[in-house]
Amino acid sequence: MDTPPYARIAGDIKRRIADGRLRPGDRVPSTRQLARDWDVALATAAKALALLAQEGVVIAEPRVGTVVAEQRGAGRPAARRGSGQAGRPGGARERVVRAAVELADADGLDELTMRALADRLGMATMSLYRHVSGKDELVLLMVDAVIDDHPLPEERPAGWRETLETSARLQWAAYRAHPWMAGVTSLYRPLPSAGLLKHSEWVMSALAGTRLDATAKMNVHILLYSFVQGLAANFEQERRARAATGLSDDEWMSAQEERMRAVSESPGYGAFAAFLGELGEFDLDLDRLFEFGLRPLLDGLARQIDQPG
Repeated sequence: MDTPPYARIAGDIKRRIADGRLRPGDRVPSTRQLARDWDVALATAAKALALLAQEGVVIAEPRVGTVVAEQRGAGRPAARRGSGQAGRPGGARERVVRAAVELADADGLDELTMRALADRLGMATMSLYRHVSGKDELVLLMVDAVIDDHPLPEERPAGWRETLETSARLQWAAYRAHPWMAGVTSLYRPLPSAGLLKHSEWVMSALAGTRLDATAKMNVHILLYSFVQGLAANFEQERRARAATGLSDDEWMSAQEERMRAVSESPGYGAFAAFLGELGEFDLDLDRLFEFGLRPLLDGLARQIDQPG
């Protein structure tokens, strides 16, 4: 009788642990990585990790991923690092939320299902509902957890400009580390996140003593948020494109080069063709673009906020 694919994957990871290639605390391959390496469905790879978790071979570590468990006695895993938290109210919920963040970081928010999360944690799917009411609440908790990882300073800077810049940089760091966040909320349907509302509170406190009316203050807040979110959305879009095509951005651009040249050399595109010749090699770096745009954005707001009408 043939061994099922998920069991073969689990067996391979066990062998790597036995011969020392994977040691306690080492991160094991993600669900998506296993699916690629073994040419199996994501569900099969997830089932292999779930089997290992049920056997105590691996454990989900918040902010890290699935790692090889410390072994004690008859194959029982040692308590995870920071296990003192498990006895505190909310400790189990935090483990669920952190595992969800790790799954979304690795595979995107679309791949985060309650079943996949339960498999990652080695739990029954229905048991997750003791900690969260559903995916909507889970995503809200994930956003709050990520924002809390990039906390605002205890004291707000004295000036509005310094306050807005600090808020923008911390939000950028959160989106940069967790690209799925950019697709969670929109300007028309803002997420009721306590973490994001802390940034709103900061901005409104900073603008309270300015000449702006309430509508203008809201416009400033939305503009700052959309600047950060709009740039950060490209990280997740690129991840999805790479997953769908198997091509890096450089490889995709190379494949479009001939068509792009044909278009730019056709009548009516002379200025653009000349520009391409002047530009030469261009490396799109969103971090540099963020820095390039933030200062002019704040300069423009200063003319609205500081200068008399």
